[in-house]
Amino acid sequence: MFINPIDSRAREENSPLLVAEAGGCYRPASDVEILSAAELRLLARVHHGPALQTPTAVKEYLRIRMGTLPHEEFVVLYLDSHHRLLHAETLFRGTLGQTSVYPRELAIGALRHEAAAVMVAHNHPSGDPTPSRADEVLTQTLKTALAMLDIRLLDHFIVTPMQVLSLAEQGLV
Repeated sequence: MFINPIDSRAREENSPLLVAEAGGCYRPASDVEILSAAELRLLARVHHGPALQTPTAVKEYLRIRMGTLPHEEFVVLYLDSHHRLLHAETLFRGTLGQTSVYPRELAIGALRHEAAAVMVAHNHPSGDPTPSRADEVLTQTLKTALAMLDIRLLDHFIVTPMQVLSLAEQGLV
């Protein structure tokens, strides 16, 4: 899929993005295509460059990836010793209001990817990024479990469609 903004002469405030089709024809991109292209672009920026040294790009990527999901997901970003992204994956999928997270599975994944550090994230479909007491306890449990394996938990993000909250920035990691 190739998404290209329309010619600048015809660009208006609400102009659609266009998708190039075979034969050189263009059609308006669907919302799914736009979000998919945005996720790929942000993931490329996270993979190639200093993106993980600034939380903004990670937050943008997570918001696009999982901010509008109707159910909770728990995502892990596995990092090398220089905090470069090795792999990103959805480790657990839950319901509208909760996800079960198992520290053992996170540790297995981190060891499998030879990660020196991880960042974790889960979304709140309710739109409220306020961490629950369970979120805080989970963060400390994961931090302790990973520390035994010499793997650092750098951050735990709570993602909504409009905002991404960093528990590290809140002093909770």
